[in-house]
Amino acid sequence: MAMADAMMQAESAYFSYHGGRMDAARRLYPHAPLPWLDLSTGINPLPWKPDAGLTIDHASLPDRQALAELEAAAAAHFGVAAERVAALPGSEMGLRMLPVLGLPQPLCAVTPGYGTQGEVAARRVPYGAVKEAARSGGTLLLANPNNPDGRVCDVARMLSFSRAKASAGGWLIVDEAFADAQPGISILSHLTDAAPVIVLRSFGKFFGLAGLRLGFVVAPPAILARVRAMTGDWPVSAEAIAWGTAAYRDARWIAATRQRLVSDADALDMLLARHGMTVRGECPLFRLAEHPAASDGLFDKLARRGILVRPFTCHPHWLRFGLPPDAAGFARLEAALADD
Repeated sequence: MAMADAMMQAESAYFSYHGGRMDAARRLYPHAPLPWLDLSTGINPLPWKPDAGLTIDHASLPDRQALAELEAAAAAHFGVAAERVAALPGSEMGLRMLPVLGLPQPLCAVTPGYGTQGEVAARRVPYGAVKEAARSGGTLLLANPNNPDGRVCDVARMLSFSRAKASAGGWLIVDEAFADAQPGISILSHLTDAAPVIVLRSFGKFFGLAGLRLGFVVAPPAILARVRAMTGDWPVSAEAIAWGTAAYRDARWIAATRQRLVSDADALDMLLARHGMTVRGECPLFRLAEHPAASDGLFDKLARRGILVRPFTCHPHWLRFGLPPDAAGFARLEAALADD
């Protein structure tokens, strides 16, 4: 029994690094009711869908002109010039590339933050010390909105970090993976081409298509040249190019989705509060909830009912909830939390 408990703890810690660990959930909870309700990620549960007429040539190498059109469509969505944008096979790849881009050292990541940010950074900086960190040399990495706490830093403050880093001869890296739901928080349209700032953007989270593996880096020309040299002539698939271009041009879907996400996040806030949780965060794609029994009992209780959420080993009173996809999903979560 002790060995089984130890294996359960080891597997449970696996859930705290990333969301979406459905393979482990099915293995650990084989008797959970199906289908699983995966609330462990901050991915839009109602993805964008292409028109029936969208065709993709999977037999040929991705077209270079089509790639340029994708980057132009993304740039228009971000509010920047197309020549400042390079496509990547997911924004995670952008994070992994940071240590080899020749940026000033040390690379410091703000905490709490993404697991990958902690892996690539040489040091961690608590958010309370970020102002001082911005005034020193080296490179500062932070997310806006932040994950997992959903904290949003306004544009004026982000620009002050950028100016401080420039004065100190350093660089600022902003991971805006969740920014599409709140376009007014992005620093991108306020930057000059020469600003020592790199911004990472994700396609999959807002558009609900994480499996497509598409992201972008927005940076000054010298940095983009290094990125393109490492990713080569075909950095993303033909499918990612076609779907991404069409999605970024779908202004009606984007506007409607932003409204829906805010409404659904408000509903999730009220649901979690009804069950004794303190809700934090401003990002409408997910919510961080605090509860005394979050990791000790609540995570397990939900998993046994086929609902996967995100626990945190270093913060056992935290759980992160993504949005349920529909009224049935909200009702299932409500019933699971109420069930003793």
